Amino acid sequence: MTRFRPCIDLHAGSVKQIVGGTLSTTTPDVLKTNWTSEHPSAYYADLYRQHELTGAHVIMLGPGNDEAAKEALHAWQGGMQVGGGITEKNAAEWIARGAERVIITSYLFPDSTFSMDRLKAILQALNNDKSKLVIDLSCRRKDDKWFVATNKWQTITDFELNQESISLLEPRCSEFLIHAADVEGLQRGIDHELVSKLAEWCSIPVTYAGGGRAIEDLELVKELSHGKVDLTIGSALDIFGGSGVKFEECVKWNKGQE
Repeated sequence: MTRFRPCIDLHAGSVKQIVGGTLSTTTPDVLKTNWTSEHPSAYYADLYRQHELTGAHVIMLGPGNDEAAKEALHAWQGGMQVGGGITEKNAAEWIARGAERVIITSYLFPDSTFSMDRLKAILQALNNDKSKLVIDLSCRRKDDKWFVATNKWQTITDFELNQESISLLEPRCSEFLIHAADVEGLQRGIDHELVSKLAEWCSIPVTYAGGGRAIEDLELVKELSHGKVDLTIGSALDIFGGSGVKFEECVKWNKGQE
């Protein structure tokens, strides 16, 4: 059944909500920040723990976020997922630090092409325990299709999201995390078609993020996906400076789905 999935987005060591499409390593001055928290990452991790909001993802957007991520994981040992810069060299280390699962994306797409060898290396580092692995297939639209976007969503790869590609990856991970980068942080509404397609293609848990702006979006995702897709709401949430959705409403929604 569709659930609200919380998040902690980290940028330069702080909890922030940004417009995803403005992230760039080459032109950092174009970054658009919606909101920066006065609270540390551990504050949100503890909040999610108190309300038993499982499946939260901690995303490190660029360098300088390791300590903030560690603090969040320490606040809720084994209760959250972590992503951003994960490779086969540090995946097991983040699990040891308290992550329930690690999330990988850009590392799987060297030179903008999917690498099965890298996926196998990540799994080997996790003792071939796919329950510890989430694959992030955050994407952008191109020619009315969706392609994985890496390097802070700036590089569009040749890896198309479709039934074939999803079926290739499903046996090698426990769930998917998919940001619709074109609408991420804009509060202009979710990508209806993508949500519907994810429900059609995926047989394992999948979380969609991007454009959520009202509590009604949870019901919408539930209807579009027949309850198969979860939703992350970021910038619209009151705990992140938003005015469209109250955190307590999301907690109430999840309890109502049990």
